[in-house]
Amino acid sequence: MVKQISLDAWSLQHLTDLLKKGSQIVAKTNTPIVLYRQTMEEEDGSYEEIVCTLTNDYIVEQLIISGGMIVPAIKQQLVFRLDEFPDRLLRKSKDLFLETVELLEKKIK
Repeated sequence: MVKQISLDAWSLQHLTDLLKKGSQIVAKTNTPIVLYRQTMEEEDGSYEEIVCTLTNDYIVEQLIISGGMIVPAIKQQLVFRLDEFPDRLLRKSKDLFLETVELLEKKIK
């Protein structure tokens, strides 16, 4: 149990550090980094998708509806500070957490 808590704490800190480095890259390039995209629902050529992007000092998670006869629209938008996002992501999905860490490690190299 203690080892798992330590591993989670290290993982959270590692992702926080990666997000800070990524945010510095975004500030220099003025181009957000897409952390992940998740298709939530598809129906008749239209779909709902969550797009999560790293901006300068913030993470923006948007629920976007588009496709088919539907005009693209942002249905929901959540904004997180760099230090609060890793814990939320770990509680949401460990797989998504690991994918995000991998993506940022590749981008930052």
